[in-house]
Amino acid sequence: MVSRNKLVWGIVVALMMLGATGFWYFTSNRSEKKNFEEVRPSRGAISSSVSTTGAVEPQTRVKIQSSVGGRIEAILVEEGQLVKKGEVLAMLSSTERAALLDAAKLQGKSEQSYWQKVYKETAVIAPMTGQVIVRSVDPGQTVTTNDSLFVLSDRLLVKAYVDETDIGRVKVGQRAVIGLDAYPEIRVNGVVHHIYYESHLQNNVNIYNVDVVPDRIPDVFRSGMSANVRIIVQEKSNALLLPLGAVQSRNGKTVVLQRSRRKEGEVRYKAVQTGMQDESKIEILDGLSDGSVVLLPDTSFVLPGKKGGSNPFMPQRTRMGR
Repeated sequence: MVSRNKLVWGIVVALMMLGATGFWYFTSNRSEKKNFEEVRPSRGAISSSVSTTGAVEPQTRVKIQSSVGGRIEAILVEEGQLVKKGEVLAMLSSTERAALLDAAKLQGKSEQSYWQKVYKETAVIAPMTGQVIVRSVDPGQTVTTNDSLFVLSDRLLVKAYVDETDIGRVKVGQRAVIGLDAYPEIRVNGVVHHIYYESHLQNNVNIYNVDVVPDRIPDVFRSGMSANVRIIVQEKSNALLLPLGAVQSRNGKTVVLQRSRRKEGEVRYKAVQTGMQDESKIEILDGLSDGSVVLLPDTSFVLPGKKGGSNPFMPQRTRMGR
């Protein structure tokens, strides 16, 4: 009988300790105040943009072919060279002239020199001012009228690929920032020059091509290079800004958290009107001023028991002197 009473009392004591532990845990956590960081709006620049990819391409790409078939006698330009309209790019002998000169060469230098003066070479002339971006032939090579000898480009630009959900925000004249995948350290400013009227389907999405003309052409720009483009849709230089984490959505309204003026220690939600936002900041249009104080919730994770005291029912570690 005595042993049974001890067992009952042991169970009662264990339940009391368990209940006390649970009560301590929940009361300590409920009484623990949530930490906040106070932040004030700041004035600064913010922009809204459309980011996409593209490729470096010539605005005007002209493939040059010979009007006659024959043999290339001389190449007068190099790839990458700038040429003017009417400049001679190469000299070639027609098929008949090449055959005649080869026959005259067998009869001696004087005979060959005579026919070279009488039967003139054919010049390949640049039809436009631009840059030689392709040179497909070498001296001595035989070509036909279907062969491409050179490709000229008037200037390089970036053709950006904008999907239909963003194309309505893009306008001619907007600023853009261009980067190359091959040279990520290089950034070039540009301007939206033309928006194409016809779309093409890419991965089941309607894509519109947008020509972005760079302010300058670095030497590393090459036709066909992959590019990333950020088109600046809107920008402000003196906007009232808050960190993104300070703005919340509550009951269909955009709000920020502030300390209550009525009771110390309490917080309240203040409705605000927002504008543009980027990766870290958001613009406040109405509801706050430069001197306002906003609470930024502390989202750092803390394990139970690290704050608000210790559990008296947990085993305590004996401190040892150093």
